[in-house]
Amino acid sequence: SSLQFDYYNSMLINTMDEDGNYVELGGEFPLEENEHFNNLPVNTQQSTIQVPTNVYNKDPKLLNAIYNSEALNDVYINNFLRDPTLTWQYFGSSYGFFRIYPGIKWTPDNNGVVAFDSRNRNWYIQAATSPKDIIIMVDISGSMKGLKMTIAKHTINTILDTLGENDFVNVIAYTDYVRYVEPCFRGTLVQADLDNREHFKLLVEELHVKGEAKIKNAMKESFKILNEARMNGQGSMCNQAIMLITDGAMEDFESVFEEFNWPERRVRVFTYLIGREMTFAQATKWIACNNKGYYTHISTLADVQENVMEYLHVLSRPMVINHDHDIIWTEAYMDTVLFYTKAQSLLLMTSVAMPVFSKKKETLSHGILLGVVGTDVPLMEVMKLAPRYIVRPSLTAVFCVLSAGTTWLRLPPQQQWLHPGSS
Repeated sequence: SSLQFDYYNSMLINTMDEDGNYVELGGEFPLEENEHFNNLPVNTQQSTIQVPTNVYNKDPKLLNAIYNSEALNDVYINNFLRDPTLTWQYFGSSYGFFRIYPGIKWTPDNNGVVAFDSRNRNWYIQAATSPKDIIIMVDISGSMKGLKMTIAKHTINTILDTLGENDFVNVIAYTDYVRYVEPCFRGTLVQADLDNREHFKLLVEELHVKGEAKIKNAMKESFKILNEARMNGQGSMCNQAIMLITDGAMEDFESVFEEFNWPERRVRVFTYLIGREMTFAQATKWIACNNKGYYTHISTLADVQENVMEYLHVLSRPMVINHDHDIIWTEAYMDTVLFYTKAQSLLLMTSVAMPVFSKKKETLSHGILLGVVGTDVPLMEVMKLAPRYIVRPSLTAVFCVLSAGTTWLRLPPQQQWLHPGSS
């Protein structure tokens, strides 16, 4: 029997139909403006559930996961009672829903779309996986023209969006020769900070198709970069993976894996088969399965988001099985995405998060990630705890150096945090 369970959908609360009745998954939900939460109308007695537009809000698996997370309500309320300085508390589920406390009314964009997906957020990705070195290999042969190339570019950008300052990356395009999209990064890995990610996106947009695909040399180049980084103590010194984006692999490529990756299989290979044709599905699936990766088929732009996210679940499995519960602090950011409302704040903040794993005995060895729980901490609160240094009698400075090397500096009289760059 299927689970019958209603929840407060943050998009639908306090919404009525033409007959004056509350819509399904809506209902009456008291909201009061609260100064502590940017004067946004909130409910401090209840959390709400946000579901992205691309996720079916009555999917049985989703409903079951929401039901199992109901106990978080009391936890959030008690946390806030014990520490009134707490701001937003939340849980991002691997199924796509986002439980947020205090409960709010979520406002979609002008097209009625809720694009926010917690699984794409930096705090979720950093907590769900360990630091990683990623080589993105994209096929730009003639067969990739048109919609295929559009989908491939969107896939690259989506992968880049899953990376953070603790990760390292490079992007290689290949036909019958190997081409680095950024020649200055030839043979190396670069930190996946915001500047480099955006730089890669601009270069990827300029890619054009031509020639015949020869995967072998590009795969060799990718393994060489990752092997050298590992041997020289560079990069993340943790997970390593190759993301292969293609509409088919025709060559005899087994010898490459025998030379560079077997039997240890230190580098995982994830394959993304682009387009509607399934002729080469078996070959691309074989590559992933024999290199501890994951195979996905992406036939439309709408398929990209969900399929790209699958690699995070694979990379999280060792952490889940080993019961690693590392707490992570994200790079500082200005959150102008979380709420498409007046709750947008220009205050710099950091998110503190940790992964949540399934502890069921029957699935413990499978390494199932349930999601990520977290809270936001304004840097102004961190600053109150930081020691002050006298630069000159009239000037007191507070420095905050993050693990990835980014420095944040606060100077009076404006009392603002500045980002002078990386050091």
